[in-house]
Amino acid sequence: MVTKKTIIVTGGAQGIGKCISQYLLEAGEQVAIADIDTEAAAECLQQFSRHAESLLFVKTDVSKETSVRECIASVVERFQRLDALINNAGIAQPHSGPVENLSLEKWQEIIQTNLTGCFLMSKHAIPHLRSCKGAIVNIASTRAFQSEKNTEAYSASKGGIVALTHALAISLGPDIRVNCISPGWIEVSAWRKLKLATRPQLREIDHLQHPGGRVGKPEDVACLVKYLISDAAEFITGENFIIDGGMSKKMIYL
Repeated sequence: MVTKKTIIVTGGAQGIGKCISQYLLEAGEQVAIADIDTEAAAECLQQFSRHAESLLFVKTDVSKETSVRECIASVVERFQRLDALINNAGIAQPHSGPVENLSLEKWQEIIQTNLTGCFLMSKHAIPHLRSCKGAIVNIASTRAFQSEKNTEAYSASKGGIVALTHALAISLGPDIRVNCISPGWIEVSAWRKLKLATRPQLREIDHLQHPGGRVGKPEDVACLVKYLISDAAEFITGENFIIDGGMSKKMIYL
């Protein structure tokens, strides 16, 4: 008998996280969506209702340790195990205004959610992951390696996730594998909650600036997540995988 993996997906109710949640459920796994947005989560529970026995929603603020601790406890109580953690939750606000006008409060909010949240979820998941020889996948961004103006807080948080990944991999190996995915342009308009969802408005030039020939889809990330938490990836740890259709490798002359 094949045992289903139990996987927590933070920020799993919208965007890339929602696609990851759906992808893993359809692969036969047990998924706990940890998200702060109860409206988006309620829609997921309805949309994924045929997987109800394998699905759990836990309202979670990843920036608060008490909330994180309660999330992990709820998941383990429901499914009796934890095999993988997908740290996807984050504030997607790359343009925060000129750095001299960036408030300390806004800086701390982005760092606390995107980076500290990743640390807190990992910290409290580790004892359970260790007993299952589990895996962690952190979702960073190509913003960790290249920038536009006025993205200091967001870029710093994503760069921190990449560094945290290899640090955790060394500290937790060989019991727990830790890897990172850095997506580029992933079109998520259709994966937002219903009142915010829109049809993608993409131009030919948007696709053609990618050597891969198109803008990314959430499924591109979800399928790599599935592989990285599988037994087939048991020799992969401490790595960062860029998924951007080759865009960050393309030289641009002005």
